[in-house]
Amino acid sequence: MGCSKNLVDSETLMSMFERNGYHCTHDSENPQGDIVVINTCGFIEDAKQESINAILELAQAKDEGRIKQLYVMGCLSQRYQEELKAEIPQVDKFYGKFNYKQLLTDLGHPQLESCTGPRHLTTPHHYAYIKISEGCDRHCAYCAIPIMTGRHISRPQREILDEMRELVAHGTTEFQVIAQELTYYGVDVDGHQHIADLVSAMANIPGVRWIRLHYAYPSHFPWDLLHVIRNNSNVCNYLDIALQHVSDNVLKRMQRHFTKAETYELVRRLRREVPGIHLRTTLMVGFPGETDEDFEELKEFVRWARFERMGGFVYSEEDGTPSATLYADDVPAAVKRRRLSELMALQQQISGEVQTAKVGQTLCVVIDRVEGDYYVGRSEYSSPEVDPEVLIERNGKELQVGCFYDVTITASDDFDLYGMVVI
Repeated sequence: MGCSKNLVDSETLMSMFERNGYHCTHDSENPQGDIVVINTCGFIEDAKQESINAILELAQAKDEGRIKQLYVMGCLSQRYQEELKAEIPQVDKFYGKFNYKQLLTDLGHPQLESCTGPRHLTTPHHYAYIKISEGCDRHCAYCAIPIMTGRHISRPQREILDEMRELVAHGTTEFQVIAQELTYYGVDVDGHQHIADLVSAMANIPGVRWIRLHYAYPSHFPWDLLHVIRNNSNVCNYLDIALQHVSDNVLKRMQRHFTKAETYELVRRLRREVPGIHLRTTLMVGFPGETDEDFEELKEFVRWARFERMGGFVYSEEDGTPSATLYADDVPAAVKRRRLSELMALQQQISGEVQTAKVGQTLCVVIDRVEGDYYVGRSEYSSPEVDPEVLIERNGKELQVGCFYDVTITASDDFDLYGMVVI
């Protein structure tokens, strides 16, 4: 459950199980068998509740004899382990965010610190997520992630590159580079940002077709990374950078250490130095103290920035975070929902205009799956699961999942594109 970083942990654990003689399935709608493991999310209230509901559902399945053993791991378990133990005794054992590999030892098998061979991909074979670090040193006022994951720790570059080479050897050509804060990569090692060096080395691996970057932070942005994006054809013109807000009042209260003026200049420079870049961001409404004027500033910023991809969510007070201690959650729930609805309606209009501008263009598209009468794929400007897709009518055409095709865009709606393969 939760983010793609959790998915990587689950895939690693699945591989460890399989190397010890187990058969694993992922996200079964009707869980049965000897062992079920839930990897939980604890980011915001909705995610926590979803994880708790899943545990309770499977606890009932255990009571009914449909499963034999139940284990829980991940962020929610890391943060609330003692409370969960007391409330849900059907769980055989709770693990945190980092000790989940101990499960194999507890089941009587040797612990594998690392797996030989690729992890068990639950994504289509042609793309994978590559986690380059754990934790975060930013300590934004609203965020519980540092409480759960601790300080930023970069993975060794050699380990990351070896994993990518291994995946390429098994047919993976597209990589989503993920971290809680990828621009901080290397700072914990020698005090310097090394994300540009890492991505450049990734781009030089033979067989890597696309690299896409997720979860950058605006403060102290490493400008040399833009040179790498601009000068490597297999590094997608795409950047996921969570800005959260633009009002100086809200940014200061959020402890983002970034100003409105700096935010505008950041977007200008990203677009100036990488022409055609598609920006994905996430914005928050309803943070304590957010006024109507602050929200109007945010909408004006969205109109100006014209983000190609944008997500939004309402503030959720999280135990132990600075904002829960410093501020009253004073924006009414109805106001939060209205503001989010307004913001996303504005983005839907912008997205529709962005997509319409692509009609007539020819884009390189990778095919992800077949769905009804369509092949469904993505261009370099879209990440899996969260971004718009390209739909191509089948009409007797034989396209291969995981292969790349030139596609002329013939139509669009507010989010998705429609096209035909160039013969």
